Amino acid sequence: MPIAPKRPCPRCGKLIDSTPCACGFGEKRDLDQRKSASKRGYDRKWRKTREEVLRNEPLCRFCLEDGRVTPATEVDHIKPISQGGARFDHANLRALCKSCHSRHTAKNGGGFGNSRP
Repeated sequence: MPIAPKRPCPRCGKLIDSTPCACGFGEKRDLDQRKSASKRGYDRKWRKTREEVLRNEPLCRFCLEDGRVTPATEVDHIKPISQGGARFDHANLRALCKSCHSRHTAKNGGGFGNSRP
């Protein structure tokens, strides 16, 4: 049976025979070690704030700018908390649809290999 050629690890670039890599890529994530939603910041106050924003702004802001009407399902911080943005300030929050929020996060939040701001 032929041996598969080595390929680069998507995380560190080192040539590997198979996953998992020494850098940890490909290992199963232990979900028991993940913090609870509340400890990650999605507590009662955030859920209440999120609902208020979606009630006041039911349509995706980005889609409206492009002339589309799409229901908003996500709440995004205009200025990230990591850069000093206010977490619960409605002026720092905007309602987006899932697609726009994912695209914006991938582009500006470190997704798809982009560096975090």
